[in-house]
Amino acid sequence: MTTLKGKTLFITGASRGIGKAMALRAARDGANIVIAAKTTEPHPKLPGTIYTAAEEIEKAGGRALPFAVDIRDEKQIAAAVAKAVETFGGIDILINNASAISLTGTEDTPMKRYDLMHGINTRGTFACSQACIPHLKRSSNPHILNNSPPLNMEARWFSPHVAYTMAKYGMSMCVLGMADELRPDGIAVNALWPRTVIATAAVQNLLGGEETIRGSRSPDIMADAAYAILTKPSKSFTGNFCIDEDVLRADGVTNFDKYQSVPGAELFPDYFL
Repeated sequence: MTTLKGKTLFITGASRGIGKAMALRAARDGANIVIAAKTTEPHPKLPGTIYTAAEEIEKAGGRALPFAVDIRDEKQIAAAVAKAVETFGGIDILINNASAISLTGTEDTPMKRYDLMHGINTRGTFACSQACIPHLKRSSNPHILNNSPPLNMEARWFSPHVAYTMAKYGMSMCVLGMADELRPDGIAVNALWPRTVIATAAVQNLLGGEETIRGSRSPDIMADAAYAILTKPSKSFTGNFCIDEDVLRADGVTNFDKYQSVPGAELFPDYFL
């Protein structure tokens, strides 16, 4: 495949950040995008709603279906999947992008926050995959792509924030298991993670503010890497833990300057690498 024209993508957390960037990249091909996210009203610190994202997607050349979904609730997921199939005739690609984060130690992580991270990251990824698989089986080039890191089982990635690491690695374990489970069905299951910090609202508000943003890359690098993965043959490219920069280098990209938030600034490496 060299295009996503006419393909239907179900993207969780697509109202802003990396998820929206991936949606816009696919929309430029004329793809159909299901925006499965919670934000329906503007938030003072988190710009964008499912409706503003839909407007941008349609301006970019795609078709959009904004659907308010809390992916901790399998009934809401089922309703969104059913509406996607009714509207677009099927689902070709699932991007499990939605995540919750709290970089806190064991004593400083309230169980409510623990449950939120595991409910969205691990359980939400599993539930969305489960709901989409029957429809993906009918696609000519079906993909599941999780925004999650390689499984690097070193204590240094657990000890500062055990709960968060467990929740993100849960998404990665879905890749490890489902890639093999779904191989006979021709459904690719891969993970994608950034080499550097990505400039998102979460980074701005929770992970260091402007100083961290200076050393970040734009979400477009993740969108371009996702596009490269999703246009590969699903039967031969599966079970991979991809890094954005490596994916693009393999496709011939050598200059990454256009992705930098501040040209020439020193880049901060992301977690888990």
